Amino acid sequence: MYLKKAFWSEIKTLDNIHRSNDKSSETPSPSPVTDLVSSLEDQRLYREVTLALRTGLRNARSDFSFLRLHGLRNILKFLRSVAASDSTISLFCHTQSIPALQVVPVLFQHSLQDFEDQIVSNLDHIFSVEPMKIKSHSTDAEVSLALRVLEGCCLLHRESMVLANQFKAVQVLMNILATRGVLEQGACLDALISIMLDSSINQMDFEECNGIEEVALLIRDKQVDENLRMKCGEFLLLLIGHVNGREGSPMAGIHDDIRRLLGEKSASLIWAASQFGSTLDADQRLIALHIQARRVLESLDLY
Repeated sequence: MYLKKAFWSEIKTLDNIHRSNDKSSETPSPSPVTDLVSSLEDQRLYREVTLALRTGLRNARSDFSFLRLHGLRNILKFLRSVAASDSTISLFCHTQSIPALQVVPVLFQHSLQDFEDQIVSNLDHIFSVEPMKIKSHSTDAEVSLALRVLEGCCLLHRESMVLANQFKAVQVLMNILATRGVLEQGACLDALISIMLDSSINQMDFEECNGIEEVALLIRDKQVDENLRMKCGEFLLLLIGHVNGREGSPMAGIHDDIRRLLGEKSASLIWAASQFGSTLDADQRLIALHIQARRVLESLDLY
């Protein structure tokens, strides 16, 4: 669901025009119409945000994968609309303090649930009167979309990182990175970056899971999809740029790990590339990130 512009917002614009054309008042007082329109706008936004979340989460909790996929698509569209303004971001952050509207728990309880937990291990229901409730497994598209939603929630709402940690997010994502396909692996790397930004507890979990080793194995493997290897290079560049210079960081030894796993040449290139680009705009940073990731791949000794 996209957040739409209210039809009464034109009233506010016309009121402002009339007030600016009024020469008789040197210090115009606030217009009652303007106050009314602002109040209606706030109420409308709140209703739209809560409605979008309730509708998307209802489908995302479904036992059927196709309904969960539909709900996740709507939530992702909603997050993109929310990111358009600070007021809607603030409103979304407020809704995430309400348990019934929290997105992250639903992702881990349904779409990102471990495959082993979805396997039917007991057949007693076949010989009993009461039917057993069976839940359809998460498809590749569903897992990938759930990871994109998780990424958006963590980037917009800082507390979602803490909430994700309660569901052992890093361990779940590292399992997806090791067992799923290219589509989910690429989304998984983006989600890992988002949940580790300024989150010491998630960075510690990443260290305990030997995350750098897992990413290094992928980027060094010639048989791995080229786009995924590029994504691994971008992941390392973003990670190094984030933790660089933080001696007290849980990942303070990441430079030594990359030097040991990828070699001195690649490690030096990654470290140097992470020092630049802060003055560039968003599009230029993205282009620079792609270029540097390509250079990292070319620098690796794959023999």
